[in-house]
Amino acid sequence: MSYMNSVTLIGFVGADPEQRQSRNNGSKFTVLSVATQRSWKNAQDEWSSKTEWHHICVFRPRLAEHVATAIKKGAYVLIEGSLISSTYARPNGKGKKSATTKITSWSIRADVVRKLDRGEPEPEATVSGSDASGQAPEPSDASPF
Repeated sequence: MSYMNSVTLIGFVGADPEQRQSRNNGSKFTVLSVATQRSWKNAQDEWSSKTEWHHICVFRPRLAEHVATAIKKGAYVLIEGSLISSTYARPNGKGKKSATTKITSWSIRADVVRKLDRGEPEPEATVSGSDASGQAPEPSDASPF
């Protein structure tokens, strides 16, 4: 029997990614929030929609650095990774008889983060003497395929 934990999201980045440092071993990682939207027809035959926010963690060092510098708020991105959970206890009230509540939060550990093209024109690059070699520019790596 095999198991599979795979998540693919396409959505918009809600805020500039934030680079953080692990308390355990000091390694850097990047976190970002991505919004996705789903739409459906309700019982009155009207369209309804709901936005879901996803917490994304990027632990791979080179990818984390790239995401922190190249991805900005509003970017349209593809995320591939796996679902991870974190559980912690939160005190529920004060005093000797206060109970604790167990909280589980879910996030996505990203293995792939790609900026998707939305058909916006690229800014024109200025041609300097060293760049005017007559060669075609190298293809962009923006496409997810």
